[in-house]
Amino acid sequence: MLATIHTSSMNGMKALPVLLEVNAYVNKFAQDTGASFFMVGLPDNAVKESRMRVSSALINTKFALPLQTSYTINFAPADVRKEGSGFDLPLAIGLLVANKIVKSDMLSRYVLVGELGLDGSIRPVKGALSIAIQARADHYEGLIVPKANEREAAVVNNLKVYGAERLSDVVAFFNGTADALQQTIVNTREEFYQAQINTPYDFSDVKGQEAVKRAFEVAAAGGHNILIVGSPGCGKSMMAKRIPSILPQLTLGESLETTQIHSVAGSLESTTSLISQRPFRSPHHTISDVALIGGGTTCKPGEISLAHNGILFLDELPEFSKKALETLRQPLEDRVITISRAKYSVTLPCSFMLVASMNPCPCGYYNHPTHPCTCSPYQRHQYISKISGPLLDRIDIQVEVSPVPVEELATAPEGEHSATIRERVVKAREVQTARFKDHPGVYCNAQMTRSMLEKYARLEGECLEVLKRAMQRLNLSARAYDRILRVARTIADLDGTEDIRKEHIYEAIGYRNLDRANWGQ
Repeated sequence: MLATIHTSSMNGMKALPVLLEVNAYVNKFAQDTGASFFMVGLPDNAVKESRMRVSSALINTKFALPLQTSYTINFAPADVRKEGSGFDLPLAIGLLVANKIVKSDMLSRYVLVGELGLDGSIRPVKGALSIAIQARADHYEGLIVPKANEREAAVVNNLKVYGAERLSDVVAFFNGTADALQQTIVNTREEFYQAQINTPYDFSDVKGQEAVKRAFEVAAAGGHNILIVGSPGCGKSMMAKRIPSILPQLTLGESLETTQIHSVAGSLESTTSLISQRPFRSPHHTISDVALIGGGTTCKPGEISLAHNGILFLDELPEFSKKALETLRQPLEDRVITISRAKYSVTLPCSFMLVASMNPCPCGYYNHPTHPCTCSPYQRHQYISKISGPLLDRIDIQVEVSPVPVEELATAPEGEHSATIRERVVKAREVQTARFKDHPGVYCNAQMTRSMLEKYARLEGECLEVLKRAMQRLNLSARAYDRILRVARTIADLDGTEDIRKEHIYEAIGYRNLDRANWGQ
């Protein structure tokens, strides 16, 4: 008997519909041997090994396959490689349908995906949200997923989602047992907005550092990349962790896009339906370039994609490998990363705000008010040279952090709360949203192109002369010129002014600390 089961496989961020065909026939040449399997359709090793998991799961759930039977299993389309363990459940159901143990009446209306344990339990898979989106697009009635994946899949409306714990429950469902599986219903909007609570970190905990907090506010308001330079213990990491608290809340569309990436990566918790807080990714400096940008033998989102719509924090920036840092140049500009390998080519979103920190020199005490620096100018130059000029130009804001004196730490009043700062940031973002309403894909000042700068950040008169003199004195690149304009435009938005003023230019130039000709001398 021939059985057909609808399932799905991941291809980058998208789910690929797969038709699993199982043909059962009596093997005349076999005597007392068990069932034999022949798999075609470019299955990888994980898929080929599924026959052992499926066989054990069937035996331990009292659904043993008949002897002297052979099965030909085809994964269509046959020209696309099939990867992962998510074909276990559909294969098991296909074998049972081929042996007339499971009824086939309802199968054409459902998509099945899941990994089987040897005891018949169903284990979670990656990409359940993408599979659910594709199933709805293909007009299927329902989707059966592992219990641990049910909440992320149930986010998709107009699709019945059932979470299954055991193979026997799925068999009972297709054989007509009404209460075998219960539909999972998630009130997406209600749960999403309820989960949008304030982060545990608040800028009110930061004593002093008013200039640095202002730089963070400007960066958050315009979506600008920022580099913090300061000696050990001055609070670089402490302040970086508080940036999500002043960023605008995720929209429902951004949340769905972010959740989909984490679903593909397999990093969602079983209790999570939608990610409601902006991601904050902080990889260690020993990370490889593949882990940072994504890829591998089977395509997996890297840290830059996992930070999509959020923050990528790189602590001790010069300690990262040069190769890994240079891979950031194109994603920072294009906000997408295309990974091309021999077996696949995928495009992943990576629109993130880069927050980096570093010591000013190898010993860490250059420009420290009390601790002398033991490094030579050459050593400081070599240290900062670990960050290439093109990468540094892509960081809009570069600001130095000085340690706060002990007396000030003890007597300084509580700082401004993140909620207050966020109000100003959100107001500036609303101005930018209205400004870029006719520019699809552009949401903040940091994303402005050269032509948009000419339209929305055009300088004239004294402002233009101020910027020209700074460019000549600091020997800034053309890209740095654009960065200053973008930052100045954001500062003007925070001030609520349509035109960029001279003081906005001065402040924006002040955020290019590492471009000073005498820095490190």
